[in-house]
Amino acid sequence: MLASLLPLDTIAFAAFLAFCRIGACFMLMPGLSSARVAAHVRLFAAIAITWAMLAHLWDGIIPHIRDDPASMILLVASELLIGATIGLVTRVFVLALQFAGAVITTSAGLGGIPGSTVEETEPQSPLTAIITLSALLVLFAFDFHHEVIKALIISYDVAPVGRMFDPQSALIDLADTVSASFYLTLRLASPFIAYAILANFAIGLINKLAPHIPVYFVSLPFLAAGGLIMMYFGISIMLSLFADGFLPTTLGG
Repeated sequence: MLASLLPLDTIAFAAFLAFCRIGACFMLMPGLSSARVAAHVRLFAAIAITWAMLAHLWDGIIPHIRDDPASMILLVASELLIGATIGLVTRVFVLALQFAGAVITTSAGLGGIPGSTVEETEPQSPLTAIITLSALLVLFAFDFHHEVIKALIISYDVAPVGRMFDPQSALIDLADTVSASFYLTLRLASPFIAYAILANFAIGLINKLAPHIPVYFVSLPFLAAGGLIMMYFGISIMLSLFADGFLPTTLGG
């Protein structure tokens, strides 16, 4: 009833403000922000979520709409930065996982194999692409996208419309996320790093004992086979640790 009494431009601008935060988050969050997802699909998904959430956010947005263009521009910029911060916090963990995949691939001696990624446009090794794609599938299987929507709704209580973007708080959140993601990366890649150190130490020792034998070329298939065997038995544990460390840190905190 209240919406029917308001001017049409006020209703449209309220929806646009909600879209600024939600759309900025969707632009950076893992999965939906992929270059493989068509731009109009991402746009329609953000618009649909905006209209679905607008009924819950209406009372918090309408009182802050003014006729002053300068204040409205600042409000739009603030909403964009808040949404981008939420999306970037979730994306940092996926970037850390890609780094862990690159470390694992190099440790197994498979870093020189060319390949193409599924989610992004940057080239990645096939093993890294498998790890990142499997992790994204696990996240969406655990309703990661639902948790992002919950985080967006909660963000209106933590950072309501009208409160300008706080760079210090955003940097603290990003720094904490980078710290947690780096710790998670070490947990995931540490067995392969230890394996690479021991294997290369043994290869170097054998090379010293038999310098006339091309030990590096002979040992490379065994190094790769050992890494793939470790990946075969450890991929499920890796994905479980990633999901357990990702969801509470990025969305529950």
